[in-house]
Amino acid sequence: MTEFPGTYTWSGARAAGLTRRQIEADGVRLGRGVYLSRAEDDDLRTRCRAWAEVLPDGAAFALGTAAHLLGAPVDAPEVVHAVVPPDRLVPHRRGLVVLHRDLRPEDVVDLGGLPVTSGAQTFLDMARCTRPDELVAVGDALYRLDHLDPDRVQARLERADGLRGVVRARAAAPRLTPLAMSRPESLVRCWILDSPLPDPVPQMPVVNRFGVVVTHGDLGFEEWRMIMEYEGAGHATLEKLHTDVDRHSLAAADGYLVQRFSGRHLARPRLLLGRVESALRSLGWRPPPAAPC
Repeated sequence: MTEFPGTYTWSGARAAGLTRRQIEADGVRLGRGVYLSRAEDDDLRTRCRAWAEVLPDGAAFALGTAAHLLGAPVDAPEVVHAVVPPDRLVPHRRGLVVLHRDLRPEDVVDLGGLPVTSGAQTFLDMARCTRPDELVAVGDALYRLDHLDPDRVQARLERADGLRGVVRARAAAPRLTPLAMSRPESLVRCWILDSPLPDPVPQMPVVNRFGVVVTHGDLGFEEWRMIMEYEGAGHATLEKLHTDVDRHSLAAADGYLVQRFSGRHLARPRLLLGRVESALRSLGWRPPPAAPC
């Protein structure tokens, strides 16, 4: 019985002795001459393994493909994106989009055997087609997963003059933090930073009357003793419910106001910001006076 590899090219399969009928029976055609065995999961990493067999030396997976592979909160794209050196020609294939670009060795990393643009390069590339708050969410995730840090992002942006998206990337870079634990936390933090409200602190410690940190708020306002908590799908279990009740009770017992938000609020940022403002006003905060004309 012939064993099929997980991914293979037409020429490679024929060289291994597979017949056309065997290839057509087993292989899911990803593009011209590129196949995925039906025994394999059809996920992005597997599809990239298949496409890697027809890409030239010096190529790397990029843009949303790289962002998803690196763990950023972006959907797996239906079409794989790759960059290749300007002097390499790649025949057009449906399912693969190729961009020509010069990359330095530090702009590419090995991710489980796949060449992928580095965290800093991916952050810069995503700035071309991502709105500012979502770009911060991508950058926060890359920080959290150790694909990015201040030195690496600064070094890449310093040599990015004139590139599409560099202005947006440079504006977003100072806002990045490894402390944001989810995309919603990053988005809400950006919305607050862009508002007249005081700047929130990610993962703000909640300190009891004995000076002991009893928990952390996803976002918080230290001066006003208020924290914000994102309640996602991971909070739906009974065990997590008990944990959340304990955390919120500890915060409230020491005089902290707890504001909670969920995924449904992400579609209504003005409503969310209005509630945050009302809560802060109830604690004594007032907007700064308008600058004189």
